[in-house]
Amino acid sequence: MTQQYDIVLKVSRYDPDVQRAWVQDYSLKAGGILRFVDLFRKINDEQDPTLAWSSSCEHAQCGSCGMRINGRPLLTCELLVETAMQMFNTSTFSVAPLTVAPVVRDLVVDLERAYQRIHIAKPYIIAPAPPPPEGDEYRIVPKVLDRYVEATRCINCFCCATACVTQKNHLGPNAMLVNVVRMMDPRETAMKQRAGLLYGEQGLPRCRTAQACSFVCPKEIDVAHFIALAKQGAFDPVS
Repeated sequence: MTQQYDIVLKVSRYDPDVQRAWVQDYSLKAGGILRFVDLFRKINDEQDPTLAWSSSCEHAQCGSCGMRINGRPLLTCELLVETAMQMFNTSTFSVAPLTVAPVVRDLVVDLERAYQRIHIAKPYIIAPAPPPPEGDEYRIVPKVLDRYVEATRCINCFCCATACVTQKNHLGPNAMLVNVVRMMDPRETAMKQRAGLLYGEQGLPRCRTAQACSFVCPKEIDVAHFIALAKQGAFDPVS
């Protein structure tokens, strides 16, 4: 039988109807292989159906279940109880929403507001290059392709943006990465416009190189490395 642990979750609550915020403790027994989303569901089923939280795919692909566990931004769909106990050396966990957008209720933040940063970075191709000759393809050298593939694994969970030490007036690490991806894309021709976004007032100049973005990325993307390359002009169209 799977070992049961006595877990305490100190959950940040917020009721928008009365503008009240508080921390509520939930004590429960849980097996080590349960994920934190399973703990939230257990609370809803057994203790408090009013606790609000977000999740969708629960396979670490959509990013909607990002929260701060003992201060660290994590995807709660992949955080196991045993992993959390080993990581933080405790069975008591503070659970709080991400800080990239206003809280809607309890652990739910307004992701549409958070995505406004991504929209500014223009995640789509602005000016497509002409199609390659019939039978050919858009060409990208292997070294750049490896970087491109790694960067495209970003799921915009906003864990890096929450961990970023420069949140004010900064688009955030994942928005910078969105721009870097398109600057490596052979189909994009609007390089000067992208450079303006990347090196503009809300972009790279505000980065303090703390590298927290790489430390917390659940997809293990070295976001700080891409930002460092951009600072060195690796993606500058005139370099």
